[in-house]
Amino acid sequence: MENQRFGVVRDSMNNNQLLQKAELGKTKRRCYSLPGADFTYGQNSFLREGGVAEAIGHWRTVEARAHQRKLESNFVALNREAVKSGLVTAAEHQAFRNTHTIWRPINEGRLKPRGQRLPQDMTYGICTRPSTPIYDLIEHKYQQLWLEQQQQASEALRIKSKEKIQLRKVQDTRTTQLRRYQPPADPAPLWKLSRFEKVGRHLDTFPSEKARQRAFSAHQSDAIARQGLHGQGIYNIS
Repeated sequence: MENQRFGVVRDSMNNNQLLQKAELGKTKRRCYSLPGADFTYGQNSFLREGGVAEAIGHWRTVEARAHQRKLESNFVALNREAVKSGLVTAAEHQAFRNTHTIWRPINEGRLKPRGQRLPQDMTYGICTRPSTPIYDLIEHKYQQLWLEQQQQASEALRIKSKEKIQLRKVQDTRTTQLRRYQPPADPAPLWKLSRFEKVGRHLDTFPSEKARQRAFSAHQSDAIARQGLHGQGIYNIS
């Protein structure tokens, strides 16, 4: 299925992957040399067993071997016993360790026993999944349950919104603010030197003292409904 080649075709060209042409309906060759037909793939098994006859003839048992436990010095217990003996300095502790030895076994990767005791009839693993209630699926029970839950949620939302409307705070107006307003007491006048107490004002924009008092009184009564520190801003409607 290959195209026609021009020139000399050498055997070494079969070992070069770049010189291989794609064949119709086949994967591209990788030019790897494979062993002969008598080659066995896999790993050799060096274990020689006698088969069924040997298994029936006798039991293969494993002889128990004595396990030698590794020990190491328990420095916590040594320090505790040294303190009980009245030794406090480092030199005294070192001398006590040279003359006394307390061993503790090494935990060789084994889990420590837990204090929790499991019941004897306990079953390990995952619980079996319950069977699908096919009759509930046929009767559309889950759909009816979902509709009932949606109706209950809508009813609870309607009752909650109705309570909000009833408990809504009445909005204050300028009239209600004026009714609750209590005019503050006049503060004490600022201290002045005696020579400046009888000095009058140099500028008076009111035609009379009565008009001046009337204007200040109107400003004080209207200041509570306005914004700002001195009540001179826009009306505050909240």
